[in-house]
Amino acid sequence: MMGLTFINALVFGVQGNTLRALGKDTPLNQFLAGSAAGAIQCIICCPMELAKTRMQLQGTGEYKLKMKNYKNSLDCLIKIYRKEGLRGINRGMVSTFIRETPSFGFYFLTYDCMTRYLGCEAEDSYVIPKLLFSGGISGIVSWLSTYPVDVIKSRLQADGVGGVTQYNGIIDCVRKSYHEEGWRVFTRGLTSTLLRAFPVNAATFATVTVFLMYMRSEDNLRECEPGPVIQQPSSL
Repeated sequence: MMGLTFINALVFGVQGNTLRALGKDTPLNQFLAGSAAGAIQCIICCPMELAKTRMQLQGTGEYKLKMKNYKNSLDCLIKIYRKEGLRGINRGMVSTFIRETPSFGFYFLTYDCMTRYLGCEAEDSYVIPKLLFSGGISGIVSWLSTYPVDVIKSRLQADGVGGVTQYNGIIDCVRKSYHEEGWRVFTRGLTSTLLRAFPVNAATFATVTVFLMYMRSEDNLRECEPGPVIQQPSSL
């Protein structure tokens, strides 16, 4: 949970600063700023998802063992590092980068277009439902844009568990997955992912937007307040 909070803070911080650096708030700049945020957060996202994948796999199916290898996510990453080094910690980094960069571009672009179309203004009595809907749609579009890459990323990060390596890289993983399971393999789990994506991203975007609206209104109030009266020394 703490990791996700930090990632969201990083993503929205990078996106906002990149958008300001680009100068104009245009759809293209929204996409570029979102893409920059997605690319940078891969540094943290990739090891976190690797640990999550390994934790979920241990003790289940073909990876079933009498004793679990990992106590928690941190223990998982430490043991991977000791065994495989930095390369092991960053397993799936390229596929994560390919997924996250355009995904976050579409994420912020869709939210910007939706809020403009729906007319989300601070004084609007229906602003919260509109923000929730816009955020939910943004999450769905984001996942739809790169979901097949996520499937490949997950397979690469799971590869090697139990000492068996199946894939020699992204292309090899795509080829073997398609050959063995057909094109449907690239949409496996998509429905459940979209069902989760809508409420999660609706809440995330609405919370961030309402918070920013509140902070901006506070700043405007401070600018309008008169400064403190300076007491003049009384003449003796």
